[in-house]
Amino acid sequence: MAKNQKKTKAGTNIQEVRQQNAQAAQGQYGTEFASETNVQEVRQQNQQAEKNKK
Repeated sequence: MAKNQKKTKAGTNIQEVRQQNAQAAQGQYGTEFASETNVQEVRQQNQQAEKNKK
């Protein structure tokens, strides 16, 4: 077992993840990347992906 129980083997801070999950459930987290998302570009990529499936 790991000596430090607050982190996983990969180094993930378990407490921080739990806190982020709690904030996400309250709607306070997750809009961070919304302003960086180009909706039109994503739609075009989705359409292209659908065409490539056929």
